[in-house]
Amino acid sequence: ANPNVKSGLSNTKDMIDQNILVTYNVLEAMRKNNVKKINFTSSSVVYGESKTIPTPENYSPLMPISLYGASKLASEAIISAYSSSFGIKGTIFRLANVVGPRSDHGVIHDFIMKLGENKNTLKILGDGNQKKSYIYVDDCVEAMVLASNSKDDVGVFNVGSDDYIDVKEIAEAVSKAMGLQPVLEFGSEDRGWKGDVPVMLLATDKIKSLGWKLNYNSLEAVKLTAEKIVSGSKHSGSQ
Repeated sequence: ANPNVKSGLSNTKDMIDQNILVTYNVLEAMRKNNVKKINFTSSSVVYGESKTIPTPENYSPLMPISLYGASKLASEAIISAYSSSFGIKGTIFRLANVVGPRSDHGVIHDFIMKLGENKNTLKILGDGNQKKSYIYVDDCVEAMVLASNSKDDVGVFNVGSDDYIDVKEIAEAVSKAMGLQPVLEFGSEDRGWKGDVPVMLLATDKIKSLGWKLNYNSLEAVKLTAEKIVSGSKHSGSQ
């Protein structure tokens, strides 16, 4: 699967091939081999620019504004159809921004790369006020394991933190992890790129009803991720 939201602006066919068609191929293989259960990682971007914050699983209409979001929603629909037609059960996880030490794309990774090239100035896409929820990978995995045995034919669960932070806070956290104090240069738009959702926060009552508990809020997840990536790069660079 292709998890890079921005790449849909330049590689439209790749987004279709690597998300929608891959999902279809997996489901076809399951049908032919009588495999009856799939756990699918979807995304918060299927909600588009939600008018309800936090956004619950039953929010409608689902109107993605990026090709990535559309490909995830289409994949969800295919899973639903295979469930109805062929008895394949599916658990769909609509994830907030998942971060961790192996992140190789996304805002934290981008900021670290930019500051590695220019320690004095950090150029930020958008006006810095975009607010989104971030969840540490360990918390995300725990939620998915807990809900993976959902008895619904097609169960849908939001997975995210209880809060959101803005891009400026992320820039400050990454800069601190790197021991830098760069000048932050912001754009003028309310979002980083076409298809970027400027505000995202998921309602997580459903997953919590199963006993799931969050260990890190958004800022803690971002700080921990930045610290681990920076620490890892320093370690690898010293070898």
